[in-house]
Amino acid sequence: MAAKTAATRGWAKFTAWAVVVALIALAAVLTFAAWRVSPGSPDWLSFVLVSGLYVCVLSLPLHFEVRQQSILVSAGEIPFILGMFFFSPFWFIAMRVGGGLVVYSYRLITSQAPALKTVFNAANQSVAGATAALVAASAGLGEPNEPRTWGVLLLAVFVAHMVSALWLAMIILITQGRKGLDVMVQGFGSSTVITGINACLGILILLVITATKWSLLPLAVVVVLIFAAYRAYSNMVRQRKSLTDLNDFTQSVAEAVQSNRLVDIMTHRLRDMLTAEAATVWVPKEKRFPELLLTAYMDIEGLLDTTPVPEPLRREVLSTGEPLLVTPKQGKPEHRELLAAERVKDAILVPLKSGKTTFGCLSVANRLGGDLVRFRRDDLTLLETLAAHAGVAVENSRLVDKLRFDAYHDSLTELPNRRRTMNVIEESISLIVPNEIVAVMLFDVDSMREINDSIGHAAGDKLIVEVGRRLRGAAPPGAHVGRIDGDEFALVMRLPDAAAASELAGQIREELQRPCTLGTLNVDIDAAVGIAIHPESGDKADTLLQRADVATQSAKNVTSGVQVYNVALESGSVRRLGLASDLRRAFDAGELDVHYQPKITLTDRRLVGVECLARWHHPTHGDVAPEDFIPVAEHTGLLSRLTEFVLREGLSRASEWSEQNSAIGIAVNLSPRTLTDADFPSLVARLLDEYHVDAGRLTLEITEDGMVSAGGKMPHTLQRLRDLGIRLAVDDFGKGYSSLSYLRNLPASEIKIDKSFVQGMATDEGDLAIVRAVVDLARHFHMTVVAEGVESEMTLSHLTEMGCDIAQGFYFSRPLAADRFVAWMAAQSADTTPPKLRAV
Repeated sequence: MAAKTAATRGWAKFTAWAVVVALIALAAVLTFAAWRVSPGSPDWLSFVLVSGLYVCVLSLPLHFEVRQQSILVSAGEIPFILGMFFFSPFWFIAMRVGGGLVVYSYRLITSQAPALKTVFNAANQSVAGATAALVAASAGLGEPNEPRTWGVLLLAVFVAHMVSALWLAMIILITQGRKGLDVMVQGFGSSTVITGINACLGILILLVITATKWSLLPLAVVVVLIFAAYRAYSNMVRQRKSLTDLNDFTQSVAEAVQSNRLVDIMTHRLRDMLTAEAATVWVPKEKRFPELLLTAYMDIEGLLDTTPVPEPLRREVLSTGEPLLVTPKQGKPEHRELLAAERVKDAILVPLKSGKTTFGCLSVANRLGGDLVRFRRDDLTLLETLAAHAGVAVENSRLVDKLRFDAYHDSLTELPNRRRTMNVIEESISLIVPNEIVAVMLFDVDSMREINDSIGHAAGDKLIVEVGRRLRGAAPPGAHVGRIDGDEFALVMRLPDAAAASELAGQIREELQRPCTLGTLNVDIDAAVGIAIHPESGDKADTLLQRADVATQSAKNVTSGVQVYNVALESGSVRRLGLASDLRRAFDAGELDVHYQPKITLTDRRLVGVECLARWHHPTHGDVAPEDFIPVAEHTGLLSRLTEFVLREGLSRASEWSEQNSAIGIAVNLSPRTLTDADFPSLVARLLDEYHVDAGRLTLEITEDGMVSAGGKMPHTLQRLRDLGIRLAVDDFGKGYSSLSYLRNLPASEIKIDKSFVQGMATDEGDLAIVRAVVDLARHFHMTVVAEGVESEMTLSHLTEMGCDIAQGFYFSRPLAADRFVAWMAAQSADTTPPKLRAV
């Protein structure tokens, strides 16, 4: 395409030069014909004066603005009339050719016009003048006061004007095409009227001069005064026009902001006001804002994402904050070279500012009206003033965009927020598509609270951003991904059925499960996924999202981690909601109890302690599982009361058993939240004193993740507990961080291996290897190892062979109420064989 364009441009240039050569040849022929008609000599003084006048008016054209068209008009018709009347056709042509050569040669030397245009203008002036001279000679001129003479002179002027216009139209059509010809036609009427006015003025001057030579003196004064008045009037009109344009521009920009057409209206207005070929707004890319580069070109209604202004000039204005005015005679040489390389005649660039900060550039290029009409200093001042208004409008528009973006997006991940996601769900379900469902997937990221507490909120934020990035990358095209809450993300899209939604959720969950590096720590990410389907799960956005949340809570308890909503899940969720109001009453009603599960040494099968486990028998629902009511206690502020209840019951039983010569230890599970209570160690100390139990008989079990959190953020609480002499145990070891560096620093003396590994070690080589490694690791750190979940003789044999210290599980006994546990102890004391009783 570029080669084709270059070839077309080259052919046009060749054709234009051919026309110029033909024009020169025609001028020579007409000049020779004029010499044959009347070769006589002129009055040399008059010839010099009129020729000088012709050079002056040709060098100092008058500048008019007509309907946003910049027009240059010279008063050449005045010396044309005088030369036509006083000189023979040959010397008239000589005056035209000589004066034109002087003016156009100067412009060529000073690079004010291209060579082709200079030669063409000189030849065109010669042909037009020769044609007019021959017409006047054929018609004949009489006395200056005769109307017939006036008519012949006017005819000659208009013939010259028409001939010049025809040749000009031809060359414009060749070099600029139809577009350039249309521009010329638009200004032809105005130039014709001005030509007629100048011709009439020339006849009046002819009459004055022929009446008396002394009239030249007052005539010269009048000309000077007229010229000065024109300059003053021109400046006044320009200033008035600038004020009017500024007012119109301000109003247009204000209306444009409201109609969201700011750039469109602003650039078109700037282009028209400065009579430029193109006006450009450029704002470079910044953070989430993409680059803005739009240009309004002459005779094009819309905007294009190109600009004739070179990028280095725009970058310089952006970096310096200073405006640039570049013309063939103004600006740095390197700036002029950049414009010339892009075939741009002249340009103005001004910065767009917000306060003292430059955020973009406003520019206009190629002043209309020909090569002699260029941008000036007052144009630069005007554009700077306009840019000040435009900068405020553009920045306000960007601010509005930012406010709109912030209103519908999460500030951390820049994903759509809950409000935007709800709108997307509403829009999606409002359109029914055959054989398609709308799936709302809710991803609940696990362990965010533990991560925030253990390694800081900055790391937690980094993890959230990474989850959002992975979700966007794993989601199919057309899917909407948003952040609903702190650790909850939603994905909304159309799919064939619920099975396809489950499959997609599983694939995305696998992508999320890749380890994430936070500083020097590798963290495993996991998420539960709940899915609500429209229309089966609901027909409103809030209903679908709420039911996706219900499914997410259920997904935490299934192996796949993915759950599609069904009505049965709702009943469980409602049940938990009801438990929240019943739990507080349960303390006073005596519905809560503590059961005890034995802990047996593997070397001599001796009872060394029990784990205290809370139980709730609801009058309506029956036995409520701990995994149901403990989270309720955490979220209702009853956790501390529940912990104190279990401690009191356990220590009370320990005190009773001591009196019966059974000084066994008790273990109580703690939530990481309990460790945030600075008064908790004092409570434990009071209870130990109250029930006269030695601190060494109390073990507080904290999950591995909770212990890591405590070791990182709450060492004071753990240290105070340890100073009391209380044993600290790492519960469910192996499911969390499993880091040697953390284990080394944990203030614990006991490790409890998670039952999922213990129960699988008899059949799974991997679980067996994990348990063996934990036992060896604990021995290295001089820590006691407790295996929970022992249910078979084979498991017990493996643990004994490894050197595990203590075991608990159904193989020995289920958790028992206090009275049944006492009976169990009595039975084991009476039996001489190792304890194997299973309580039912």
